[in-house]
This record gives sequence, structure tokens and C-alpha cells, in this order.
Amino acid sequence: MEIRWFAMHLSSMLQKNILQFLDAERDVSVVKSSFKPGDVIHYVLDRRRTLNISQDLHSLLPEVSPMKNRRFKTCAVVGNSGVLLKSGCGKEIDSHDFVIRCNLAPVVEYAADVGTKSDFITMNPSVVQRAFGGFRNESDREKFVHRLSMLNDSVLWIPAFMVKGGEKHVEWVNALILKNKLKVRTAYPSLRLIHAVRGYWLTNKVHIKRPSTGLLMYTLATRFCDEIHLYGFWPFPKDLLGKPVKYHYYDDLKYRYFSNASPHRMPLEFKTLYVLHNKGALKLTTGKCIQQ
Repeated sequence: MEIRWFAMHLSSMLQKNILQFLDAERDVSVVKSSFKPGDVIHYVLDRRRTLNISQDLHSLLPEVSPMKNRRFKTCAVVGNSGVLLKSGCGKEIDSHDFVIRCNLAPVVEYAADVGTKSDFITMNPSVVQRAFGGFRNESDREKFVHRLSMLNDSVLWIPAFMVKGGEKHVEWVNALILKNKLKVRTAYPSLRLIHAVRGYWLTNKVHIKRPSTGLLMYTLATRFCDEIHLYGFWPFPKDLLGKPVKYHYYDDLKYRYFSNASPHRMPLEFKTLYVLHNKGALKLTTGKCIQQ
């Protein structure tokens, strides 16, 4: 009982600390009143370059933050590591009150291991090129529309203001959402989110220049979840038994985890989360899920 009290106390301390840096409601998404069509803004990680707020983008900005006044007892943040394959974690993931997924990862074909519930799903603009052929033909576009229609009124979180290069993809996505009258609720993270998250971890002596989507989602989740369970976070090419682990459970993309060329510091992030897991502040599942 005392250990459980300590874990809950630590979780609430973490939430209070993060609160000093992060306003989850405001930082989850900019809102309509933040901009007007035609406004020019600077990219967050490339200040010399600018983006024009188009009519489509403006029309999809939420009126209020999609996380306004929302609070959940248990949340799952699902990363995309191949460690999920043969984990049998699908049911457990879907049993959480709120499920956050990264980068529009496919779920139906892998449901037994990853579940299908998606309340909040991120989508980097690069996904359009990598998973949907850059919308070069009609079948790519149809595949994408079908994937979004499965989300119903979940939150689709598109980091449109981070770096230059994805703006045409963002525009294509926005146009397809509007044209097909999709029910998905779009959100576009605030211009200060990444600095706030980086600032929080820096004060805890964790030097992460550019947090990965997974770490951003965990940090955001601390603001509206009492208890956080992480799945699919495993930034190593082999598991604890020495068996190879795919970078993504759904494709064959190769990734050099320890390369300085990568903008992310995945192993350092994992180590940080593992320390918090050992203290009971979060639950990190890296093996098989035990069926209740």
C-alpha cells in the first residue's frame, strides 16, 4: 500500500512540475482565434523559414482545445516498435480510458498485438510520402481517407509548424478531410509546445534537443491522465533475449538508434522513462501482456 501511495505521490509531483512548463489545453493545439487566413508564421525548428496560414488550414483549426476539461483515469501511449509483435497486448491497450497512438500507424492487421482503439493519433506530414505514396494516385488517396474515416471523431494531431518541407502534404491532407467531410477532429500543436517539453526535461537534467513523438505524447498525457501505460517503446535492434526487433511493427524501415545524424535521442529517452517506470510513476510494457 505504501509503495502504491509513493507511486501516486510521485505521479502527482511530476504532473505539478510539468504544469510549470506546459499548458496541455493551450499547447495541444492552436485554436481558430490564434490566427487568421494569410497570417505568416515562422517554423518552430527553422526560424528563418515561414509558412502562410491557408484558408483550409484555418477552417480546420479547432474553436477550443480538443483536450479542454478532459481527464482520464488510465491512458495508453502506444509507440510503434516491433517489440509489440507477438506481445498479445491488444486487449489490454484497448481497455484503457484514453489511447494515444503515433504517426497514423496501421492497427486492424495487428489488432491482437496493438489493439484498435484510437482516441488521439499523431501524424507527421512525412507519413503522406512514406505510407501513402505522396497521394500520387487515386488509390493512395482512397486508402488515406479510409484510414481517417476509421478514426471517427478522434483527435488527429498534425505537427504542421515544426519544420519546412511538409507544408504541401499538410495542405493535401486538409483538403481531403474537408472534401470528404471526415468527422476526425484536427489539432495542430502550438508553436511553443516543443520548447516547453524540452525545457521541462532539461530541468530534470535530461538533455533532449528534439523530443520524439512518443516522448511528446507521454509528457502531454501527464496533464490529463492519472495513470500512464506505455507500449511499443523499445529503441534497440534486439530484445532482451537477443532476438532482432523491427524499428516499426508494420514496416521494414531501418533506423540507426545511436547515430548522431538522427534528430532524436531515443535510447536516452527510453532510459529516462525506464527510471520513472522503476519508481512507479508510469508503467512501461516491453514484453508480452498477461491476459487477465
